[in-house]
Amino acid sequence: MIDGNPLPGVPSVESPFFEQLFDASDPLYPLAKSLHDDGYAVLDFPDDEFPAVAEAITSSLHDRYDWARWHAGGADLRVQDAWQWNPAVRRVACNPTVIDLLSRLYGRRAFPFQTLNFPVGSQQHVHTDAVHFSSRPERFMCGVWVALEDVGPDQGPLVYYPASHRLPIYTREHIERAYFREEGSSQGVFEPLWRRLIEAHGLERRTFAPRRGQALIWAANLLHGGDVHHDRRRTRWSQVTHYYFEDCVYYTPLSSNEPRGEIFHREPPNIALGAKVHNRYLGYKVDPVAAAKPLDFGSRIIPVPHGLPAFDPAGYLKHNPDVAAAGVDPAQHYDLYGRHEQRRWYD
Repeated sequence: MIDGNPLPGVPSVESPFFEQLFDASDPLYPLAKSLHDDGYAVLDFPDDEFPAVAEAITSSLHDRYDWARWHAGGADLRVQDAWQWNPAVRRVACNPTVIDLLSRLYGRRAFPFQTLNFPVGSQQHVHTDAVHFSSRPERFMCGVWVALEDVGPDQGPLVYYPASHRLPIYTREHIERAYFREEGSSQGVFEPLWRRLIEAHGLERRTFAPRRGQALIWAANLLHGGDVHHDRRRTRWSQVTHYYFEDCVYYTPLSSNEPRGEIFHREPPNIALGAKVHNRYLGYKVDPVAAAKPLDFGSRIIPVPHGLPAFDPAGYLKHNPDVAAAGVDPAQHYDLYGRHEQRRWYD
């Protein structure tokens, strides 16, 4: 990388000065160019023992999923933040070569803050992570998806739209849908917009059906999702690790109402260090409590699907020991993640 960046508040791979920041003779250049042009890059995961690591993950997590519900036609299965108790998941998330690579690509030090482990295809509607995981300056977030087994076209491969990361980051103000606690934090409010953007810009739909050990890096604003998992007799084991970058403010636009001062700030963990990362802006520490009024999940009724009993925080922790072990607020976790993962809180 060439010294001298006139826009240090923009990820290097997304900078308008890209060709001045990356030397074409650098072995890193092809990956950087792919991220710059298309919003994603493919690489072989840099771990010589990856087959054994993948086997350790799949065997240890197998019994944590509701397979009966899946085979009966249920939604996707996932375990969030298994890094907290699974050494193999943590090893993938904290791979030092990947962290160094992302740090060079983005121009700030990367750190992993969340893992998701899927045994089947997510079948998730196309979306941009920027509504879920955002930062100030914006776009200092990325995801790395790695296949833990060979993936075929009937196993719910990834779906993505090259160059969609170049679109503006649209938030609630752009669709005139302020955040109301009663509606929860579903990305569904943005899905009609995303479909219209794909149509309006003629974006090309592609799928990623890799062999075991292939990984996909994607930019924060890349439109991506999961294809239909047609063959439910077959699995599609994979791990997603989300990365933030140092010296940023971290927040969730989907759950925020910024003009009213209701900003859902995050204090993400640095998985590699086992410590929370403080919000920083232009070198100054930002106190989320002092900067804005946090959303209070404990003082409201949590909406649940029709026909189910009222949300019970204690029951949620009982049925979801990973949430209990993480020490997070059960209502907040359900509102942000559990409802989409169809997690239980009742006997």
